[in-house]
Amino acid sequence: MTAPDDDLVLDLDLVIDADAAFVDGAFRPAAIGVRDGVIAAIEPLGTTLPARQRVTVPPGERLIPGLVDTHVHVNEPGRTEWEGFASATRAAAAGGVTTILDMPLNSVPPTIDPDALAAKRAVAGPQAFVDVGFWGGAVPGNLGRLRELHDAGVFGFKCFLAPSGVDEFPHLDPPGLTSALEALTEFDGLLVVHAEDPAVLAANENDGGPSYPRFVASRPPEAELVAIGRVIDGLRATGGRAHILHLSTAAALPLIADARTEGLRITAETCPHYLTLAAERIPDGATAFKCCPPIRDERNRDLLWQGLVDGTIDVVVSDHSPATAELKLGFDGDFARAWGGVSGLQLGLANVWTEASRRGIGLDRVLGWMSSGPAAFAGLERKGRIALGADADLVTFAPDAEFTVEPAALAHRNPVSAYAGARLRGVVTGTWLRGRPVGDEPHGRLLERSGVMGAA
Repeated sequence: MTAPDDDLVLDLDLVIDADAAFVDGAFRPAAIGVRDGVIAAIEPLGTTLPARQRVTVPPGERLIPGLVDTHVHVNEPGRTEWEGFASATRAAAAGGVTTILDMPLNSVPPTIDPDALAAKRAVAGPQAFVDVGFWGGAVPGNLGRLRELHDAGVFGFKCFLAPSGVDEFPHLDPPGLTSALEALTEFDGLLVVHAEDPAVLAANENDGGPSYPRFVASRPPEAELVAIGRVIDGLRATGGRAHILHLSTAAALPLIADARTEGLRITAETCPHYLTLAAERIPDGATAFKCCPPIRDERNRDLLWQGLVDGTIDVVVSDHSPATAELKLGFDGDFARAWGGVSGLQLGLANVWTEASRRGIGLDRVLGWMSSGPAAFAGLERKGRIALGADADLVTFAPDAEFTVEPAALAHRNPVSAYAGARLRGVVTGTWLRGRPVGDEPHGRLLERSGVMGAA
């Protein structure tokens, strides 16, 4: 395969030689040429490609496309002590993630109008070590103005069907969900949904405490099933598009599969913590594991993997939702009071690869779920693949190397991790963003739905 313009091959900025590069869905020996941040040549290994710099991937390592994580809570501005763009994007790069999409809540103000989006872009731009795009929010007070945010370049609109946990981002009731879908259908906008039903949650509410099984019982699978059913009914009525966030219960897989068979436009994601952790192994009082919806049992985890393999679940993304150690751990192990969310942005690839390899699933499938799949879902045509004309977002990955998770050694702002002490397989050894190594100086760009907004 040769660059469309032979002149590009004669004036390359970088060539990476790899015994195993992930090209066209398979690993093969290749020389990857980069010019002006874009992949300009893909040639057989050993091809003479003059370049200003040449890198050889060490034996045993693989060259893969940078991951795309479409579900990250950065929390800046307003709650920067929870995370922030500098620490989040450093962590992303360290974990092989070269593009993130930031969620609209937990920052103050939340991203529910163009002014708030502009404020978030202003703080993100100078600090971004990877490329960053943004979701908008759909809340009761802005449903008549969603087009303004759409035109400003957000990738879609996040909503909650149950209380979000922060007063700045109220949830949509059933009529509000219908109104949001109707409004978005006017311009084919995408609604991404935290799908738990408040009535089911209220009926199962308990007084908390340190018991993990008691916490799981307070957020049963029925809460997700009822809410997802409501989303499907809304799609059937409006013809809109929706995406189910952080699917934790495998009981919903037949609902989603049947909706697709019906022709409804619905997609779904799950997260590394649902694929690698299990309720049976979470000790009482271990609030680092709290997330909503919760981590469920081992059988459920196996069925989620089946849903990935058969294509019912489309992508795997982190739902990186950090908080300070005080908010996560400072309530004597009371799951009802601790902040919910798992910090996993830097560890997603290693976590999923560790479990996938244990199950005999290849790295090619993992990259489909975590790189090309999320890029396609978000409409980022130049991301998530090693191909001519794609951004040269590249990662060297040692699939057989192992490490032990030490929270203090991660780039996340707060040293709290549900994976503390875990032995994981797969180490990111290098990350390039548009052909430049990610290092001490940020050179990420801000993305909008139609492409790149501009240099950071």
